Amino acid sequence: MSWLLRPLAEQAAALRTGQVTSTALVEEALGRIAQLDGALGAFLRVTVDLARRQAAEADRRLAVEGEGAPDLCGIPVAIKDVLCTEGVETTAASRILAGFVPPYTATAVRRLAEAGAVSLGKCNCDEFAMGSSTENSAYQLTRNPHAPDRVPGGSSGGSAAAVAAGLAPAALGTDTGGSIRQPAALCGVVGFKPTYGRVSRYGLIAFASSLDQVGPFTRTGGDAARIYRTIAGPDPRDATCSPRPVEDPMPTLELGLEGLRLGVPAEYVASGLEPGVQRVFEAACQRLVAAGAQLEPVSLPSTRYALAAYYVIAPAEASSNLARMDGLRFGPGRPGAVTLREQLEGARHLGFGPEVRRRIMLGTYALSRGYYDAYYRRAQQVRTLVAQDFHRAFAGVDAIIAPTSPTVAFRLGERLSDPLAMYQSDVLTVPFSLAGVPAASVPAGLADGLPVGLQVAAPAFADAHCLRVARGVERALGVAEPPDLARRAAP
Repeated sequence: MSWLLRPLAEQAAALRTGQVTSTALVEEALGRIAQLDGALGAFLRVTVDLARRQAAEADRRLAVEGEGAPDLCGIPVAIKDVLCTEGVETTAASRILAGFVPPYTATAVRRLAEAGAVSLGKCNCDEFAMGSSTENSAYQLTRNPHAPDRVPGGSSGGSAAAVAAGLAPAALGTDTGGSIRQPAALCGVVGFKPTYGRVSRYGLIAFASSLDQVGPFTRTGGDAARIYRTIAGPDPRDATCSPRPVEDPMPTLELGLEGLRLGVPAEYVASGLEPGVQRVFEAACQRLVAAGAQLEPVSLPSTRYALAAYYVIAPAEASSNLARMDGLRFGPGRPGAVTLREQLEGARHLGFGPEVRRRIMLGTYALSRGYYDAYYRRAQQVRTLVAQDFHRAFAGVDAIIAPTSPTVAFRLGERLSDPLAMYQSDVLTVPFSLAGVPAASVPAGLADGLPVGLQVAAPAFADAHCLRVARGVERALGVAEPPDLARRAAP
């Protein structure tokens, strides 16, 4: 089996015993990307020279530090194209940022580099992370490795596809309303959204600043815990990053599900699920009971309003964040523009895709005089109700479980002309984002041959506990991925 398909702990052990080198791992990854990514479209740019330099440095570090080296030293990772890397073009999959080469590195990316991880390149995503299918990228399509005529989910679809296809053993993504968990579910991998404020957003090109969160994609729950503990923690560069110490998830990771009370919200399973997703979730629940968990009904009544509130709050914050994008220093510009107004209008029209323009207009309207109280303020009040629902529910259970997505991966192009249908892809993930709690998606099985994810959530800042439950669910379900899924990717 390819080293890239093995758990990170096995790769780390092999790197320390000399069974494999970081250089060999990286060359294998680069070879697989060159061979297979033309069909998948997971990467926007592959940083070959940087990866080779970092791999060589990791090998030197491992030779000197041995067992004392960080456990990610020498491990290849992929980075979503909304996280800045110094000296590497970072576009957020938008033409308005074409040519933008950051002079700084995002904290999450820097912490991986300091741990000796090797960056393979930037993964495709929906433009400015706005989307649920990665079809809104200004540059290319990304296909689902399980079925090349299907979407990988979004907005972090490139990161999810890269891990599912074995092009990278781990990747960073971002989650605003489900952009880690939903593509993880659709691609059959593990995706973890930490508590809001647990991982620094410094160096993240913002979509919605009160919701955006950085987290990992991996092939196992244990791997997600290893990435999480490396990137999490206080950061003086990010005022929204919590100063609370990070609880190491590794000591409790393998404690299992015995005796845990898992809440099942009726609002998430009452209706709206595809029959195949419903069957997989019900079968998963039976397996969790057999593993020693107790399933208890809980109610999250404000869930019915969460999606509408999200699509006021997130576009409003996007409208504010993207006001700085003027196309003057990079991007398409506006050839022939005479006045500054013509330059700005032309650059923004050419630089922003239709979905981004749609959300900017929605957000600007919601923030405008005479509508602020009716829309934005009321949406924030709904957000408070959603958070209170979760707080009450967690008082009686140890964690909450639910399907991650109401459907399996849909076909490319199927929802592009129907924004409301596309937004419904996030109906089961958005409430957890509004509440700011940690949530993970783990593979639960297949419906019609396509992956289904099961979502696990815990109280705010109980990230270690969330990862423990997710790992316990993973072990109880025993869902195995085909050993080399990437070779299905050719359209």
